[in-house]
Amino acid sequence: MRTQLEEGLDQLLESELTAFLGYDPYAREGWNSGNSRNGSYFRQVKTQFGPIRVQVPRDRKGEFHQHTLPAYGQHTDTLEATVIQLYSHGVTTREISDLIEKMYGSYYSAGTVSNISKQVASQVERYHQRQLSDKFFCVYLDATYIPLRRDTYQREAVYVAVGIKPNGHKEIIDYRIAPVENIEIWGEMISNFKERGLEQVELFLSDGFVGIKDMLKQYYPKSKFQRCLVHVMRNIKGKVRVSDHKEALDDFKQVHKQSSNLA
Repeated sequence: MRTQLEEGLDQLLESELTAFLGYDPYAREGWNSGNSRNGSYFRQVKTQFGPIRVQVPRDRKGEFHQHTLPAYGQHTDTLEATVIQLYSHGVTTREISDLIEKMYGSYYSAGTVSNISKQVASQVERYHQRQLSDKFFCVYLDATYIPLRRDTYQREAVYVAVGIKPNGHKEIIDYRIAPVENIEIWGEMISNFKERGLEQVELFLSDGFVGIKDMLKQYYPKSKFQRCLVHVMRNIKGKVRVSDHKEALDDFKQVHKQSSNLA
């Protein structure tokens, strides 16, 4: 999440400067415009996910004053939530415009806010269409329900795919929002992974959602599937008395730790 926050904030700042100058980086409209980009400086900001390093752009005349981050101190949780919402697949272009307007409406004209919204919307779309690595050692799939604000507050399913590459690097492959969890949405996500270059997955890990194992075989027939042990333990707890929870789970952990089927 720190990486996504850094990228999201960097893009918001760059979009804000683009809207201020009136032209994209390297665009012909910027030639002899009287002002131009002039590098950037780094600023460390504290977030609920830990410290992040943000790249703040500058203009040559020194007239650009960004409003994405407060001038002093750490920014609020509202900004972090905004960045996360921007990168969620379920956020529409209109909702992006509403979020940007809440952030910048008191500083810029409606036209400038609209330009920033267009910049951010295209960047969010590029994130969900970016090329993926051709191989992941394992991919974790899970969905959780969180309260989101649309017209009213309601709980919606957030689908998350986290992959671990052969070198051990962990990466959020993609995530999206839907009203409920269903196998069709998972199928769309997995199919999209193939289209974006992910050819090989050694192991998928997920809960026991009905149909997910068969669906994965359609796209990655050589991959192995393992049910998430946390979900297995939850199911075990639901089958035994509360007083027997610890003993039953300790026995299960010992079975899982065995080096072979014969132990």
